Amino acid sequence: TSTDAQKSLTVRLLFFSTCYSLSRFCSKLKHLDLTSCVSVTNSSLKGISEGCRNLEYLNLSWCDQITKDGIEALVRGCRGLKALLLRGCTQLEDEALKHIQNYCHELVSLNLQSCSRITDEGVVQICRGCHRLQALCLSGCSNLTDASLTALGLNCPRLQILEAARCSHLTDAGFTLLARNCHELEKMDLEECILITDSTLIQLSIHCPKLQALSLSHCELITDDGILHLSNSTCGHERLRVLELDNCLLITDVALEHLENCRGLERLELYDCQQVTRAGIKRMRAQLPHVKVHAYFAPVTPPTAVAGSGQQLCRCCVIL
Repeated sequence: TSTDAQKSLTVRLLFFSTCYSLSRFCSKLKHLDLTSCVSVTNSSLKGISEGCRNLEYLNLSWCDQITKDGIEALVRGCRGLKALLLRGCTQLEDEALKHIQNYCHELVSLNLQSCSRITDEGVVQICRGCHRLQALCLSGCSNLTDASLTALGLNCPRLQILEAARCSHLTDAGFTLLARNCHELEKMDLEECILITDSTLIQLSIHCPKLQALSLSHCELITDDGILHLSNSTCGHERLRVLELDNCLLITDVALEHLENCRGLERLELYDCQQVTRAGIKRMRAQLPHVKVHAYFAPVTPPTAVAGSGQQLCRCCVIL
């Protein structure tokens, strides 16, 4: 309606005025969080870039009007950016990353979660220009392949955090190269990287001794053998704190026996690991009493009815 349009225009004008004021009067501003400010536009970023040239941290998550033009204007002015969060900026494409690569050589943290138009080409550009990168979130960037992991491994040796959940085209080959070159890795989210196997765990076990948190949820090819290698590694013995194995259908109680070597383990996720039993968890917690285990066990269905018996119900059912 015309009323709604007027309200929307008013909000945009007010926000532009706010960005103009920031640019004019806050030249020393270093930290700015605009999360979910849907009125942020390319013009807003141009205004900020012209006056806030000392900006180091900028959160633009879910500001979904931003395009490559806004990013170009921003980074031309704010070349000292160290952390840039762009979660849910769904209009961004590879060219936006090329602009970041050209100007933001101090960047250490970049979040591109759910920027679904991003491809390997953009990630390769970022890696070639931002060698100081320590944290990168690519979760939900479903077009990515091992080419992105290769670029990370060859260009970003300081990488500590990699989030690649739902990047279902990534394979053992890519993670092998990454692990062999990025020895500082501390946290990895590989949920729904459905093609990886125990081979990835073997490489992480050998080359990433500082690993503290690892999510393998829905990685259905992971087995007890992969957990064995992880548990017997330096990171398993000394660093591992969080391990998520939800819906890893090949994991059994044997894996829990291996994890008894991880004396620092604090949290273990086992939802829908159908071959893990209560007894197995109980045995592990006897050795690791401090660990918090999250698991779910479906109600047990009773045996088939014998002749003459009444109606049989699973234990979650009640006759009213």
